[in-house]
Amino acid sequence: MRRVDLRGEREVTAPGSVGARVRRLAGGAHVVVIEIEPGGVVARHPAVGFQLFAVVSGSGWVSGGDGRREPIAAGEAVAWDPGEEHESGSDEGMTVLVVEAEALEMPS
Repeated sequence: MRRVDLRGEREVTAPGSVGARVRRLAGGAHVVVIEIEPGGVVARHPAVGFQLFAVVSGSGWVSGGDGRREPIAAGEAVAWDPGEEHESGSDEGMTVLVVEAEALEMPS
């Protein structure tokens, strides 16, 4: 067994992003953990592929193509389609596991 440091190693650089760091965890499918600090935002940008956004701890909000913010909390996840504009943020802080892939097999 190995312990894994999940703290973000670099800043999220999408224009308008504030207080968000990311760490790459695996090859193949692009898997990262994003820490969004209290008051942090990952600014609106298009998904590069299918993207699963799963909240591990804390809570915040997400928006998709319509721009409408919806609350999200630990144990919940959303998925965005390739090219879909999306944004996320948190008033209190949250840690998120993000998986980007050419395809996602998701239960209906």
